[in-house]
Amino acid sequence: MTEVAVQTLLRTRTLAVRDIRCRGTCRHAGAEECATATELVFPYRGVYTRRLGRDLAVAEANQVLFFNAGEGYRIAHPVAGGDACLSFALDPDVLRELAPQPLLRRAPALAFHDQRRRIDPQAQALAAQLRHGLAAGALEPLEAESLALSLARRALGPRTSRAIGGTPGRRRLADRAKLVLSTDPARRWTLAEIAAEVGGSPVYLTQVFQAVEGVPLYRHQLHLRLARALDLLPQADDLTALGLDLGFSSHSHFTAAFRQAYGRPPSAFRRRPARAR
Repeated sequence: MTEVAVQTLLRTRTLAVRDIRCRGTCRHAGAEECATATELVFPYRGVYTRRLGRDLAVAEANQVLFFNAGEGYRIAHPVAGGDACLSFALDPDVLRELAPQPLLRRAPALAFHDQRRRIDPQAQALAAQLRHGLAAGALEPLEAESLALSLARRALGPRTSRAIGGTPGRRRLADRAKLVLSTDPARRWTLAEIAAEVGGSPVYLTQVFQAVEGVPLYRHQLHLRLARALDLLPQADDLTALGLDLGFSSHSHFTAAFRQAYGRPPSAFRRRPARAR
């Protein structure tokens, strides 16, 4: 079995969509890789880290990562279990039209300033709808392209995504907390347990995480659980068991959290991916 499996889900003149799955057998940073195209990458399962120069990003389901063509980076898998991402490359002219200018570098080649932004639950849902719909053959190219553009707009929008804040030291603390939560999103962690794992007091950790990520720790964990639900729903036969496995206290708790985040219950998401707006 290969370390990385890549499946092209769609290729048109406007964009290319790929599903990339990695076994993640190496916990330490591997050899430097080089991006061949400028892409938006949406992790949807597992976690990995991406080092770009001195900047380290934790790639998990609450983030979009930007890969700039010709830019070198190193990947590591500090948490066992591998990872999976939805990646798509847009035509450069289309991407320039979609991306707000402050996100792009002033250079002839199209490139992003930062390597990641935090996305909202609706962007998670759009990414899942695009991936599941293409994998099932339920989306025609025109509909898939429209859905992908809606996802890009949401992932890049100033009101629907967020730049990572804080000093490098505060970012490192927040990233350590994210890695701890990613080891077991279903676990009912306490602040004291997370603080003991990352080093620091519960009060300081909550303040730093909120400042860096823009959401409290508990909501970050909730969105990790819901992102995992989006991944598993098409194959789930028992929604009650799925919710309990993901750490929700009951079927009603799972359904209420899912509806609040995505605007519809888990059962509706299973039936048919929603159309792009």
